[in-house]
Amino acid sequence: MSNVHLIDKQQARLAFSRAAERYDEVAVLQREIGQRMLDRLDVVRLEPEVILDVGAGTGVATAQLARRYRKAQVIALDFALPMLRETRKRGSWLRRPKCLCGDFERVPLADQSVDLIYSNAAIQWSNQLERTFSEFLRILRPGGLLMFTTFGPDTLKELRMAWSQADGSSHVSTFLDMHDVGDELVRAQFADPVMDVDRMELTYEHVSGLMKDLKVLGAHNVTLERQRGLTGKGRLRAMTTAYEQFRRDGRLPASYEVIYGHAWAPAQRRVNDVTLVPVSEIKRRGEGSGV
Repeated sequence: MSNVHLIDKQQARLAFSRAAERYDEVAVLQREIGQRMLDRLDVVRLEPEVILDVGAGTGVATAQLARRYRKAQVIALDFALPMLRETRKRGSWLRRPKCLCGDFERVPLADQSVDLIYSNAAIQWSNQLERTFSEFLRILRPGGLLMFTTFGPDTLKELRMAWSQADGSSHVSTFLDMHDVGDELVRAQFADPVMDVDRMELTYEHVSGLMKDLKVLGAHNVTLERQRGLTGKGRLRAMTTAYEQFRRDGRLPASYEVIYGHAWAPAQRRVNDVTLVPVSEIKRRGEGSGV
């Protein structure tokens, strides 16, 4: 993978740590797509005992999952500790969510210990998506469900094009195509992956409003090939001028390509040509056979 796709994890963690207290002020899009993903659970027949909210942020979805599945244990995972502190504030004193501070490329949970993984707008911060999906599969119980959203390559395309015209440097993170994300699910050996895409748009009076929102979100560019140092006023002015070509009806658009995906942990898994069968299935097969 080229460095243009690689995330500086330390800088990303610092950015989201700084953003934690004000994140909810501007996370309009994240809340909307998170709710749309939660709505999709209405048609899923699943009674999870353990749920993992990956990239939980301030815990909006963590709290909603706890209300939806009142008998389940809901765990919030995030690599920014201040985000998890905000998550803890949402829980009642009787039922505060359990929180794990860690990276989803190496999830600190036991094999086959989770029934549902919910991840909203998080996996784009993965440097090794196949490894991330393999970790998700490792911790899912047979028949467990992975549901996620992420962003596709048309996300912030106007800002990317405006910066390209201004100085040609990397100022905006790049994102994988929906089909590439689906391919990684298949390579990780998930069953029945389903992918679809939605296109959404936020509008601003000035491009400075978009830049401010991205900074407050902690979602600014932290790729290894990002422009280092301060951005000069001349380049910023050139980018602002270039962005004006997209103005419509007096507003500047900011496009988002939202990818939705879900897949299942197979009931049987092959490891080094050995088929692993769930204990429940072994018991069922043994009934009445004298075993």
